[in-house]
Amino acid sequence: MSDLVFTDSDFEEQVLKSEMPVVVDFWAPWCAPCRIVTPIIEELATEYEGKIKVGKMNVDDNPNFPSQYGIMSIPSILIFKNGAPVKTMIGAQSKDNYRKGIDELLG
Repeated sequence: MSDLVFTDSDFEEQVLKSEMPVVVDFWAPWCAPCRIVTPIIEELATEYEGKIKVGKMNVDDNPNFPSQYGIMSIPSILIFKNGAPVKTMIGAQSKDNYRKGIDELLG
């Protein structure tokens, strides 16, 4: 399981400069759908360990990068590859939908 937490201060290093694809869960503690998505994302982090990096970013504590990527609704899951967002999934979705997005990227 991944307990990785991204912040505005380490986002560039942890996500944009990562050599492996990165799944970022943009969330907030008060967001009920975010709490539904959290265990799904944690399961995927375990399933894809070593293939992708998975972490969370609290949009309340870290406003810079969420606004830079146009995060208007949470939960928003962005998948980054080579420093750029390549897939965006907005709202609570099924584990299969998230897995499909990751698998498309890993191809």
